[in-house]
Amino acid sequence: MGFDLAALRAAVAAHGRAARVVVAAVAGSAPREVGAAMLVWEGGQSGTIGGGVLEYRAAERALSAPGLTRHPLGPELGQCCGGAVTLLTEVFDTDTVAALEGHEVIARGPGEMPLSVKRLLDGARARGEAPAPQLVDNWMVEPVARPSRPLWIWGAGHVGRALVSVLSPLPEIAITWVDTAPDRFPEAVPDGVTVVPAADPARLMAHAPQDAEHLILTYSHELDLQLCHAALSQGFAFCGLIGSDTKWARFRKRLATLGHGDAQIARICCPIGHKALGKDPQAIAIGVSAQLLNVQNRDRTAWTTPSSASGA
Repeated sequence: MGFDLAALRAAVAAHGRAARVVVAAVAGSAPREVGAAMLVWEGGQSGTIGGGVLEYRAAERALSAPGLTRHPLGPELGQCCGGAVTLLTEVFDTDTVAALEGHEVIARGPGEMPLSVKRLLDGARARGEAPAPQLVDNWMVEPVARPSRPLWIWGAGHVGRALVSVLSPLPEIAITWVDTAPDRFPEAVPDGVTVVPAADPARLMAHAPQDAEHLILTYSHELDLQLCHAALSQGFAFCGLIGSDTKWARFRKRLATLGHGDAQIARICCPIGHKALGKDPQAIAIGVSAQLLNVQNRDRTAWTTPSSASGA
């Protein structure tokens, strides 16, 4: 979670003026966490601070009433969460967006920067960490959002397209989308997704960072095997392969023949998705995305059940 400067820049470029509403502080139960934000411009908006009455009223006043506001969700808005939310609303134009460029952390508030904020920034800098979004002495501190999870999706068929549509809006994920030819991709690709046509995709694996996550779901079992072999040779944070138990049993034997040990081969997750959700590409994408987003205990096999989905 961080200050999505790219999205703000695009909104201002398109509309001339845009308000950003961010959850600055939370007390008790609330729809969204600190740092959740939305952009509002004349006639439209993007992002969300949780929906419902809170978001509706915040959007309604965003362009005309910037500043810090506190909202008890029950007494003021009739929401059942029971907590209170403090919102910071700021209006940006081309000049004010330009003033933010080049900063890794955006800290702003009234008057001179308080000592508490200076200590927070200095401590984070000394540890080589980005501070969490937070309100400190009426100063809002937010790191600029940088995608921290490189995800390579191999295959632009039905499941690949569904996965891109589900995962591309998440700001922490940077998607590289690979297939064998330009006409394999849709005409419209979501912003921020890097499309790479490659006649021999397996050779491209060497260009992926070793902390990348991979989803292998091409139109060809032979190409899938080549990519699994390349991934095991390269190293990865996570690698998922679409297919059935039968496909994976055959792949394990062939990967062993290629020189990979059992423990190494077992790092590839196959099947992926959740059989109970069905075989529709969007259902597969939901199951696979749940695996990737299960960051609480990093156990991405928790949602894996045998599936004979596309590519099996």
